[in-house]
Amino acid sequence: MAALMTAFSASAILFVHEGNVDHALMYITKIIEGVSSSFIGPCVAALTLASFGPDEFDAVMASNIFWGHVGSIVSAVLAGLTAWITYPNIRYCFLVIGFSALLAVVGVKLLPEGDVLMGRGLKGNSNRVAVHSGDDGNDYANMDVQGSSSWSSTQGNIASPKCSSNSVAVEEHAISSYWEIFSDRKTVVLCFTGFFFHFANANVLLVLGELMGGDDEDGNTKRSAIPLIAGAIVLAQFTMSGATYAGDKMTKGGWGRKPLFLAGLLTLPLRCFLIILWQDSGEAWLLSTQILDGIGGGFFGLLHPYLVADITFGSGRFNVIMGLTASCFGLGGTLSNLLGQMVVEKFGHVASLTGSLFLSVIPIVLFTLAMPETAGSRGTNTKSTAVVVDNTGVSA
Repeated sequence: MAALMTAFSASAILFVHEGNVDHALMYITKIIEGVSSSFIGPCVAALTLASFGPDEFDAVMASNIFWGHVGSIVSAVLAGLTAWITYPNIRYCFLVIGFSALLAVVGVKLLPEGDVLMGRGLKGNSNRVAVHSGDDGNDYANMDVQGSSSWSSTQGNIASPKCSSNSVAVEEHAISSYWEIFSDRKTVVLCFTGFFFHFANANVLLVLGELMGGDDEDGNTKRSAIPLIAGAIVLAQFTMSGATYAGDKMTKGGWGRKPLFLAGLLTLPLRCFLIILWQDSGEAWLLSTQILDGIGGGFFGLLHPYLVADITFGSGRFNVIMGLTASCFGLGGTLSNLLGQMVVEKFGHVASLTGSLFLSVIPIVLFTLAMPETAGSRGTNTKSTAVVVDNTGVSA
């Protein structure tokens, strides 16, 4: 459904009349695109965790992200070529995005559903039983039945009014309350770090494109700007692919989450500084700053699901925190584009980049001082409070 809505919103640009006067249509389609696309990342992470489990999650997720960047490179090249060929009707380049989203719909049907409980951040396939006291005086057990062909029919929480207090408690099956997981310091730090990173970062590419290409006298995008903007995206995505591959190898080699995540964060203030410094040095110098964008985005995108899995696995709230963090990141990016372009209009490009530079220091300081290392903690973050779930195993 999310892929279909993304395809629809991208293709809706064809209905915009000459002069870009259909603001309502553009706003509505962007809202639909934003809502639908926000489901894709958390859903891929959940399916990966459900299908491969916590031990293989990092390697498979890194592969998913790597090939996602490769797909973005192909889409950017095709969209750039389409815009160049069809100029000045560059809106046809959005059909590339719509077609790519439709291809994703076909691929979704081939994905395995995996273990529903494990996809939520629970232990999943186990013979063990977890017993917890409910507010109604009953004890509740998270149980599964080995050898069953249907998880949904045999797995879930069952009431056992007088379970023995000596029953084996397995923390991997304890479902944390929303308050417990929302108030976890690591969750709060990750949300605010991601918010400020994207708040500082999202507008930078817009400003870079304006500095490199800009508009002609009629207010339309210059044709010469098309390969530059496409090249900026391709260079960043290519570097993200390399950063994802390197980050995967480094984490396997014993590197912690924190130094790699900080390395990604540190690229943003350096990138802003170099764009300001090289604003009049030519398009090649400006374009080269996208390498830093690729390093930062590659490490950030790779380690985000790693961190969420470290924080939540065993709590049953993996999907909730993936959605919460993605929402915070998206909110930061939205405000960045809005406020950043308002600053450009009133004070110019340098002022907007300077604001991004100072804002980019906030997530670095916050993550450095407040975020502990999470590598090796996966499955240990269980809570003492459990809630009742139904027989489908998908309510939390």
